[in-house]
Amino acid sequence: MGKDAEEYPRGMSADEGVEISDSFFRFLILGIIMVFVGIAIIIIAAVLTAGGSTGFSGVIFIGPFPIVFGAGPNASWLILIGIILAAVTVVLFIVMNRRVKTSE
Repeated sequence: MGKDAEEYPRGMSADEGVEISDSFFRFLILGIIMVFVGIAIIIIAAVLTAGGSTGFSGVIFIGPFPIVFGAGPNASWLILIGIILAAVTVVLFIVMNRRVKTSE
């Protein structure tokens, strides 16, 4: 038995597997980091502001169509930010999709 038989499961070799592009992996790591930074900011803001009003908003994508919702005294600002982020996301999706098609 060679070295390949010890490191890989039966029937697989070092050449097999799923290839992931560098840009996809960078965006994945960036997204995970942004989630943790956002959670940290929310926790810090909750600790520093003992009283006050709260509000929330969200964006749900169903296909290419964003559904934006919110509640609270600052909901209009949060909804506006959600709409802007949704538009940026759609534009980035279109740009990245065109780049992939042109590189094939």
